[in-house]
Amino acid sequence: MSPPKKDRKIQAIPVNSYPIQVNDIGSAAFAQTIAEALHKEFGGTHAAVKTVVALTKANERAVKNWFSAKNGPTGRHLVDLVRTSDEVLEAVLRMSGRSDLIVAKKLEDSKKTLLKMLRLIGELQN
Repeated sequence: MSPPKKDRKIQAIPVNSYPIQVNDIGSAAFAQTIAEALHKEFGGTHAAVKTVVALTKANERAVKNWFSAKNGPTGRHLVDLVRTSDEVLEAVLRMSGRSDLIVAKKLEDSKKTLLKMLRLIGELQN
């Protein structure tokens, strides 16, 4: 017995047929971007490595690899870095195409700094 002509044959879409997005970032570019952000935030000294080890509870060898862009941090460690480093947060937002959030964050930080300065000026005038 053959299937009726109204039945449709549905073919699965192969995984490789999805178009590659322009903002796809490879692991080497990810590691390089994180390394640059770490150097901006913490510097390139051994003390900087120790500081990041203390903040993330990661292995020292792993953190040295992050600084030298041999590897990037895993998810858990990346979250710890984003929590403590504005440079890493901005790098992640840039890589994810969310530059609008960087601008919003900088505006909020500027507003807090301005309010703090105005408070200080008021205290000095009294």
